[in-house]
Amino acid sequence: MELGTQHDRVLISLAEDPELSDHISSLRYAGIIQHALMPDAERIRDLISDYFILFLPRDIVSGDFYYTFRDRRKICIATADCTGHGVPGALMSILGISFLNEILQSGGCAKANRILNLMREKVMKALNQKGNNSETKDSIDIGLCLIDCDLKRIDFSGAGRPLYMVRKGVLTEFKSDSMTIGIDPVQEKSFTNHSIITEPGDSFYLFSDGYCDQFGELADKKFKYWRFRELIESVQGLNMTQQCSVLERTFREWKGNVQQVDDVTVFGFRI
Repeated sequence: MELGTQHDRVLISLAEDPELSDHISSLRYAGIIQHALMPDAERIRDLISDYFILFLPRDIVSGDFYYTFRDRRKICIATADCTGHGVPGALMSILGISFLNEILQSGGCAKANRILNLMREKVMKALNQKGNNSETKDSIDIGLCLIDCDLKRIDFSGAGRPLYMVRKGVLTEFKSDSMTIGIDPVQEKSFTNHSIITEPGDSFYLFSDGYCDQFGELADKKFKYWRFRELIESVQGLNMTQQCSVLERTFREWKGNVQQVDDVTVFGFRI
């Protein structure tokens, strides 16, 4: 599926039906604003030509977001899953996008884990999180890649979200830290930085947990990560647009008439 077509279709659907209640109309307009904060197809294509984004919000607005940024040397690609969905998740997503812009536009962040460390500090400060039981526990899970085009290297760091790499048909998982962007009741240490020397043809996948957590109408159980890994491996002979179509069709066939349980985002790109 071409992202431009999907993106435009979402915006058009959000702006239709003037007879909706004021509440629903406000949500739809909020959805337009949220989509405007995320990169469109043309902007992403300027950064990386072979990619897809499967973005299926559960509600009108989403707690998931995808993100791209480029300076003179590096490209940043991220997919995030905020606490909740709908309006609370959307507010957290706007906060996350704003902080990523602030961190990356300031320069000087040479490592992916450094970006997540700074992002966590900003989120905790903005939400006034100090570890008290009465305070908000809102947070962001995120997988973030920092691509050095000159060195042909990807730095990856994850807060609750992993990275899948497929090289010559074999899938490798780079695990995330069991910490989130926000207050952590167990531990709070620096995020891990994984450095990957890329090879031509490598494919990478960042994703939220909505795809794997979706219940199936016929199976009455979650899709789960092992099926998702098998699905990713099975589409490697296809280009990225075709991969997106297969992933979306598989998700909709699995879900059937069951309610979508969470926002779904998958960001795939090929070096």
